Amino acid sequence: MARRSIMKKGKIDGLPKFGGKNIVMVVVDRLSKHAHFITLAHLFSTFSVAHAFLDNIYNLHGVPCSIVSNRDKVFLSTFWKELF
Repeated sequence: MARRSIMKKGKIDGLPKFGGKNIVMVVVDRLSKHAHFITLAHLFSTFSVAHAFLDNIYNLHGVPCSIVSNRDKVFLSTFWKELF
């Protein structure tokens, strides 16, 4: 994904536990429609989401120019602080 890509982030929760995890974070590149599905444990923190993003998105594609999320501004602010 090019640095100018816009990522859309969401989550699917309420799933049965598998390997201690029951939430799927979905990250989609809005240009290519390429999707990543990242598993998380219930009661995740901003720290764990940021590290999952680093391990699964940043390491493969670098930093996107923007992230669209259904989370509030406080969560996103803390998320970006955890990344940098």
